[in-house]
Amino acid sequence: MNEYAMLHIPDSRYCFATGEKELVLRLRMSKEDEKAKVFLIYAQKYDFTFCRKKQPMEIKYSDKLYNYYEIKMQLTDVRFAYIFQIEEGGDTWYFSEDGVTKEYRFEEGFYNFFQMPYINKNDVMHTVDWMRSAVFYQIFVERFYKGNEKKDTNYINMKWDELPTPKSFAGGDLAGIMKKMDYLKELGINALYLTPVFRSISNHKYDTIDYFTVDPQFGTKEELRQLVKLAHDNGIRVVLDAVFNHCSMYMQQFQDVMEKGKNSRYYDWFLIEGDVPDPEKMNYECFAACNYMPKLNTSNEEVQEFLLGVAVYWIREVDIDGWRLDVSDEVSHDFWRRFRKAVKKQKPDSVIIGENWHDAYAYLMGDQYDSIMNYAFTKACLDYFAKGVFSAKEMAEKLNANLMRNMEQVNRMMLNLLDSHDTHRFFSEVNKDKDKMLAAIALEMIFEGAPCLYYGTELCMEGGYDPDSRRGFPWNQESWDMDFLETVKELIRIRKQPVVQYGEIQITEEKEMLRVERNGEQNRIILRINMTEKKDIPKQAEEVVLCEGNRFLITLMEN
Repeated sequence: MNEYAMLHIPDSRYCFATGEKELVLRLRMSKEDEKAKVFLIYAQKYDFTFCRKKQPMEIKYSDKLYNYYEIKMQLTDVRFAYIFQIEEGGDTWYFSEDGVTKEYRFEEGFYNFFQMPYINKNDVMHTVDWMRSAVFYQIFVERFYKGNEKKDTNYINMKWDELPTPKSFAGGDLAGIMKKMDYLKELGINALYLTPVFRSISNHKYDTIDYFTVDPQFGTKEELRQLVKLAHDNGIRVVLDAVFNHCSMYMQQFQDVMEKGKNSRYYDWFLIEGDVPDPEKMNYECFAACNYMPKLNTSNEEVQEFLLGVAVYWIREVDIDGWRLDVSDEVSHDFWRRFRKAVKKQKPDSVIIGENWHDAYAYLMGDQYDSIMNYAFTKACLDYFAKGVFSAKEMAEKLNANLMRNMEQVNRMMLNLLDSHDTHRFFSEVNKDKDKMLAAIALEMIFEGAPCLYYGTELCMEGGYDPDSRRGFPWNQESWDMDFLETVKELIRIRKQPVVQYGEIQITEEKEMLRVERNGEQNRIILRINMTEKKDIPKQAEEVVLCEGNRFLITLMEN
C-alpha cells in the first residue's frame, strides 16, 4: 500500500460540515490501491474508546494519481471522532493522526484519532440557494446594446460592427440592457454579471474614478436601480463588478496624494516609494504595469472602511445580488473576511465571486468568497475541445481533480465559464467548430456549479484576445444561426432540472467518451461527449434523449 499518497486533513476540504449536523469526509489514496476496502470507524468523541461504529467508504472521484473516498455523515452529536481502516490483500491497516499503522490502540484513541471537535452553526458555509439554478450571462456593458438615444454621444468613436481597439467606444449602456431584457429572459438567463459600471475614462471601466457614481456613458444611479428592478421582475439576479485591488490615477484620493505627497491624508491609501508618486518613474504599486491604475493598500483600515462602504451602498441603494471581485487574489485576506461579514449582513443571499485564476482554497474556506470564476474549468475545456491535449479519460481526471480543490458547497457555486472579456472567444479557439462549441456548452450546463455564457456565445461570436474579444453584439438577426441558438436554449432548460441542481456528480470515461452523470433520488441525467472520429454515441434502451448534437448526447434515466 502506498502510504505516501494517503492524505486526510481534519477541518478542511477533506473534512467539512455541509449542515449543522451533516459532515463530509474524504480520504485520498493512490490509484494503485484501488482494490483496497476503506472503512470509517467513528463515534462521539467522548465515547470513541468504548462505543464505535463502522461504515464502508466508496471511491467518488478519481484523477490522474489518486482515488478519493468520500462519505456524508448525518450526526446526532456534532463532537465527532474517527479513524480509517484499510483492508487490502488480506492485511488490515489503520490511518489516524499517527499515520498508517498495523495496530491501533482504541483505548488510547483520544491521543491520536482524527476529529471534528464541534460543528458551530456560524462556521458552516451555506450554499447561496439561487446559485444552484443560476445561468449567468456576462455583459461587457459598452458593447451589448445602445439604448439611450438622448445621451451625449460625442465620446463614441467606432461603428457598432467595427473591430474594437483599446480606446474604442461604441455606446452600449444600461438602457440597452433594459431594452434587451426580453431577449435575455427568452434565452433562459436568470443571472447577469456586468463588467464595471462606475465612473471611469476607459471603455472597460476597470480604472474607477468614483465608486459612488454610475458612469454617465452608461447611465445614472436611477437607471441602474431600474435595471435591477426590471431584472428581478423577470426572475433575473444582477451581480456587479467590484474593482477593489486598484483604482484610477484620477480618483480624487490619488490626485490629492499627487498634489500633497506625504502631507496628504490619503498617502497611506496607496503603496508608494518616496514622498510623491511619480507616474513616469512608477514609484508606486499598481495593477500589472499600468501606472494609471495605482494599487489600493487594502491592509489599511481606512481603505477597508471606504471599500466596505461601497460594497454595502450598492446593495442597499439598488438591491444588487452580489459582487464579482476583480484581481481578488492580490487583495488582503483580512479585508475579504470583513467584506464577507458586511455584505452577508446587508443581504444574506448575496453571492461573492472572486477573480482567482488558480487554486483559491485559501479564500474558499467559508470566511471570504463563496466561489471564483472557474478558469481551471476553462483551461480543461480548451485542452479537451480546442487543443486536443486531453483524451476523455484525461479530461475526466482533470475535472475530478479540480472538484477536489474545494468543499462541496463551493463547487456548487463556482462560476463555470468557457471565455470572458479577458480571454479569446471560445468559438474562435475551437476553430469555429459549432459541434465542439455546443458540446462544451453542454458540459458547462451539466457540470457542478453555475454556468456563465459570455455575451454572444449563443450566436457563435468570434474574437481573439482583448480587445478583439469585446466586439459589439451582432443584433442583425439575419446573421444568426437559429438552430445553434435553439440548441443553446434547450441546454439552458436542462440546467434548470432539479437533478442537475441537486444531484451528485460522477465523471468518468466510457468507450473513449467523456461521461458526466448527475444522480438524484428519482432520476439521473447523463451527458456523453464524443471527441473521437466515431460518429455514434450509444445509449441504453431505457434512456430518454433530452438533447443531442453531433458530438454530445444528454439523456434522462429513471432510478
